[in-house]
Amino acid sequence: MSKTREVLLVGEGNFSFSAALSESDGVGVTATCFQSENQMHRQEGAVVNIQRLRDRGSVVLFEVDCTCLKEHDTIQHSLFDCIIFNFPHCGRKSGVKKNRILLEKFFQSAVAVLKDNGEVHVTLCNGQGGTPCDSPMREWHNSWQVVAMAAEAGLILSEIRPFDCEAYQGYRCTGYRSQDKGFHVEGALTHIFSRSLPHTVPEKLKMEKTIGKETVCFELPAELSNYMNRDFLGQQSHHPVKTVQEQLLRELKSVWPVCTMNEDFSELVSCLPETPEACDSTLTHSDVYWIKPTDTFIFDQSEHEQNDCESMDDQQSFTGSYALRPSLLLHVQEITQNEDFTPGTLHAVSGLVFQRVPISPSRSPAFHQLLLVGMFPAESHPVQCFQDCLESLLASYGISFEKAQTGLEQQVWMNSKMLSKFGRIAHLPSFSSALDEDLQLITVSINLDHLATLIFGISDWRLLWSFDPRFLKHFELNPLGSFSPFSLYPPSYLHDISFWMEPESYDELDFHALVREVSCGAVKDVALVDRFRHPHMGHASLCYRLTYQSPDLALSHSQALGLQNQLRRLLPLRLQVTLR
Repeated sequence: MSKTREVLLVGEGNFSFSAALSESDGVGVTATCFQSENQMHRQEGAVVNIQRLRDRGSVVLFEVDCTCLKEHDTIQHSLFDCIIFNFPHCGRKSGVKKNRILLEKFFQSAVAVLKDNGEVHVTLCNGQGGTPCDSPMREWHNSWQVVAMAAEAGLILSEIRPFDCEAYQGYRCTGYRSQDKGFHVEGALTHIFSRSLPHTVPEKLKMEKTIGKETVCFELPAELSNYMNRDFLGQQSHHPVKTVQEQLLRELKSVWPVCTMNEDFSELVSCLPETPEACDSTLTHSDVYWIKPTDTFIFDQSEHEQNDCESMDDQQSFTGSYALRPSLLLHVQEITQNEDFTPGTLHAVSGLVFQRVPISPSRSPAFHQLLLVGMFPAESHPVQCFQDCLESLLASYGISFEKAQTGLEQQVWMNSKMLSKFGRIAHLPSFSSALDEDLQLITVSINLDHLATLIFGISDWRLLWSFDPRFLKHFELNPLGSFSPFSLYPPSYLHDISFWMEPESYDELDFHALVREVSCGAVKDVALVDRFRHPHMGHASLCYRLTYQSPDLALSHSQALGLQNQLRRLLPLRLQVTLR
């Protein structure tokens, strides 16, 4: 409590906890109870404890309802650093449902008088909270579901501590409304909650990118809006993705010369439908975010010395297709033809790539990729050398290497238990006949985001994209240490949705994209649980199970239900399906 200044205690039984706390230096205590002052005076030890509090200059209030703190004449004008509720209970055999309601109303009341960076402490008997810290842990439906109740008020569980009653001199636990029978404090746990950032609805961003002499205007798909302009790899960044890249390049420099290229390759590329598969065998046409420009301009330097853009709509000169870059391997030819490209040196490029993928715990629609390109003597067996080097660096993180041969390409895949083929070492055909035939063109491409989750023990890739400053603060203080989550045991909710669709026109990735957009990224996993094809009508019925869970934001049952209802409303409009 050394950092806490103003503390509000609610539901006090005999004020022994408040009195002990008030004797800590630098703590201003406001102690309250539900009973009247006359009722409290009949409670053993209460009179002495109340006097201890008043002697220390603490505020003592009676008949305070913790579910409507903002309505109290004295409390409504104050904001507190910490609000404490020890052993809440509705009384007698009220059951878990009534106690959940009590917790929910208390949390919603508490945030109204809580400072922005304040905490709410709730101490519960062993087993009541419903978290894995309880021993034994009750079944979810038989617990008080304290994390889910706090989420209704926009709070996340930041920490759990054992409740040490011995640390508070003179503390004696009482029962419901100061009854003689006290609560079981053995194994009790204090749950510490803090505010969550709010969920934000993604919006389509208007983008403008330059490709050669063309400037292309387009709308970014709404589901990708939170991935743009984050600058994780910037000079001032402390992001773990950047740390992983720097550490990896530092290790590689001890074996080969490494040149980090400063080429600013556009995230929008001009390519034909067959191009992605030609540069990256893992990609298909449907994996690519194809972009339809809203406007295109071309710069004609022969007529004007200064930048002068004229609309291409009138010129009918647009003949190619545009896409969000699905892989940095698209730039291999540009890299090898750069005047600074020299054999025997690894040339490093990194940046964002975008791929349409199903919602899952292992794959993200946008991630940072590291591409290494170099020409090395064939006699040195460069593919095997790179495999040996990376294996010595990464094998301890559960990464395995798998050799494969595709046509003339010799390649080695990097796999983890969560995601296969997240990296590749490959010998590619040379783009130039002028280069020495004894040299092999070698590329190494790695999903840096996935590698960062493995190295730092980040359980959910969505945390990499969290706007909560507590995520980056962890790595500023401890750049190379394992990640400690700031939101513990986030609740999850399952919702099913089923609909009729036409198999010939239905694209499952469109469904996943809509779910990602509508849920604001709060859906962790989507599973197809049932499929039925009508024997005569031709259309089919699909049933998906959606797992709502946020790793960094408070997600309540009511919020998840609202998102599910919004999905049901938009699904027929966007995908032309019929809900069942």
